[in-house]
Amino acid sequence: MDVRLTRAGNRIIGLAMMMVVSAVIGTVVVAAARTPSRPTPSPPAAAAAAPTKPPLPTKYVVLTFDDGPDVAYTPKILDILAKYDAKATFFEVGKNVVKHPELTKRIHAAGHSVENHTWTHADLRKLSATAFRQEVSSTDQAIRAQLGSTPACLRPPYGGVNATVRQRAKALGKDLVVWTIDSRDWTKPGTTAIVKRVLTSVHSGSVILMHDGGGNRSQTVAALPTILKSLKAQGYGFRTLTC
Repeated sequence: MDVRLTRAGNRIIGLAMMMVVSAVIGTVVVAAARTPSRPTPSPPAAAAAAPTKPPLPTKYVVLTFDDGPDVAYTPKILDILAKYDAKATFFEVGKNVVKHPELTKRIHAAGHSVENHTWTHADLRKLSATAFRQEVSSTDQAIRAQLGSTPACLRPPYGGVNATVRQRAKALGKDLVVWTIDSRDWTKPGTTAIVKRVLTSVHSGSVILMHDGGGNRSQTVAALPTILKSLKAQGYGFRTLTC
């Protein structure tokens, strides 16, 4: 049978279909609105910058102190160095390290370098191979017991160096270190003379010899503040020795 809709009937069906489509679209929109959106990932946090050490001074001197540690003078020298923010290298005698281990630890903790100056302050040029090794190795052991590390620099007492000393030091893995400026403070020439000897010929890279042990070093203690003030006023910084 043929079913024909009137124009009014067609209009009613069309309206009904539009209502159904609108309802479907509305449902999709509402569902989309209710679905939580995924958060936009944050950019990865930048890695924390590693702490940087201050650059080494380009104009500098190397302060060195021999024959300690000494309970009377080493602490005073350490206090003065701290006051002027100066670092130094201490060439220590092994038997004194054993006597005053707390001073070796204090020197190291303050950021100074601790190195080898033999066990008894012996002239290495006059020793047998066995005695040479004993003087150096025993001091290494004493320092290592306090710091957990072995010094690589060796200062020969009296600056005594010859071909044999060089060869034996090398065999023990040591670099020999002497000096370029000798304050001769051990002669006790007076505070003014010590200051003058250090400052008269100083230049960048100078290795300055003074003493914190081995005798009365009160003149060295008295001279040190003037030396440090003058060096800093001239723009010098301070480096320590590492071999």
